[in-house]
Amino acid sequence: MSKQERKAQSPLRLVEVLGDLISTSPGPGGLAVVMSRAGIGKTNFLVQIGIDALLGGGRVLHLSVAQTVDHIQSRYDVLIDDWCSIAKIEDRASQRANLAGRRMITAFADGEFWLGRAEETAEVMRRHLDFSPTIVLVDAYNWEGGSAIETAAILGGLKSYCRRLGAPLWMTAKTHRATTGSYPTVVPDPCHAVSELIDVGLFLESKPDNVHLHRLCGGKGFPEEGIALDPDALRPLGAAGEGARLSLPSSSFTLLSGGAQGAEEAFGRAAEGWGLREVNFTCEGRKPARNQGMVSLSDEELAQGAVSEVYLRAHMKRNYPQTDLFRRTLQTIWHQVKTAGEVFVVGVILEDDTVKGGTGWAAELARHWGKPVFVFDQERKAWHQWDGKVWAEISEPRIKTRRFCGTGTRFLAEEGTTAIRELFERSFGSL
Repeated sequence: MSKQERKAQSPLRLVEVLGDLISTSPGPGGLAVVMSRAGIGKTNFLVQIGIDALLGGGRVLHLSVAQTVDHIQSRYDVLIDDWCSIAKIEDRASQRANLAGRRMITAFADGEFWLGRAEETAEVMRRHLDFSPTIVLVDAYNWEGGSAIETAAILGGLKSYCRRLGAPLWMTAKTHRATTGSYPTVVPDPCHAVSELIDVGLFLESKPDNVHLHRLCGGKGFPEEGIALDPDALRPLGAAGEGARLSLPSSSFTLLSGGAQGAEEAFGRAAEGWGLREVNFTCEGRKPARNQGMVSLSDEELAQGAVSEVYLRAHMKRNYPQTDLFRRTLQTIWHQVKTAGEVFVVGVILEDDTVKGGTGWAAELARHWGKPVFVFDQERKAWHQWDGKVWAEISEPRIKTRRFCGTGTRFLAEEGTTAIRELFERSFGSL
C-alpha cells in the first residue's frame, strides 16, 4: 500500500500536522493516550495505530492488560482484512501473515501490569526472537489502580524505556461519563493528575452515526471540529466505500438496555450467551432483573433525558403515569438510545404508529433522531422497520452497529423470546 493510500485511510493521517505522529511524533519515548468511555472503540483505534506502523515497515509490540492474545489477534485480522478491501488486495491471508511477522502481542491475563514486567517482556523478545519494536502499544492499563505518584512513576519509566528503544508509546485510558460530558476539552480523570507526562491526548466521542476524534493536548493544528470515524473500524468515514460493513467479533459489540424483566432481560441473556458487552442503565428506585454492566445514573445525568409531559402526550398520544419513578425510567431510556447506532424493540405497534407501553419511548426517540429502529410486533408475529413514513414488515433484521439498544415489553411472549434469540443467531452465528 502506498504512502498516499495510508495517509488517506489511517485515522490520524487524515490531518497533515499529525501525518507522521506514529513514526516521529510524539517521538521516541513520547506518550500518546487515546481516551473514551467504555465500549467506544479504544482497542480498535490502537490496533489501527499498530497496522499503520506495520504498513510503514515498523515493528509493533502490543501489550494487552485485559484481553487475550487471541482476542487482540482477531482484531488485527479483521481490520487488516478491512484495509485489504480498501486497497483492493485479494490475497488477505498473505497480507495478514506478512504483517504478523513484524508484530508481537503479549497479554497479561491476571490484569497485573508494571514497568518491570513490560521491560522483561520486551527483553525476552529481543534476546530470543531478535525482535526490537519501533512502536509500543499498551491497551487497557488500569489508570486508577494506584496513586497518582505510582502512575506517574510507571509512565515515566515506560517513556524512558521506549526512549532507549527509539519507539513512541501509545496507551488507552477509560474515562467516566460524569467527568467528560459529551467530550472534554482538557485531559480528564483518571489521566488528569499525570497530564504533564502525556504528549498527545485524544478523545473518542460516540455519536449516533460515527465516532468523533477530538484533540485534548499536543497535535498542534488539529481541526477544531475533530474527525469523524467509522464506529466499527475506527477509520475515516467512507474510506471503504458506502455500505461497507466490518465483520467484527461479537465481543466488539455492546448491548445498551435497562435490564428490566421481560424483553430487556431476554436481550441481556442473549448478549451474554454470544459474548457481547452489556450496559444496563438504571436509577434509584428501579429493581432490574439483570445486574450485568449496571450503570446507575445520577440526577444530573438523568436530567439530560428530561422531557415535558406536554411533549410526551403530543408525540406518544397517550397519558403516562405521573410518578417520579416512571419519569426517571423514561430518562434512563433516553440514555439507552442516545449513543446507540440502531434500536430493537419487542412489543406491539399501535394504529397511530406508536409502540405500546413505556418502551415505546425508545422507538419514538429513535425515529426522532433518525436512527434505524426495528420493532417485533408480538401480535402480528413479525419484525417491522420504520421507513420514515410507515412501519414496513421485514423478514430477518440483523444487528449491524457496535452499540445497539435492545428493549421492549415486560410481558414477553414466546414469539418475542424466539425473535430475540434468532436476531442474535443471524447477527453473530457466522462471525
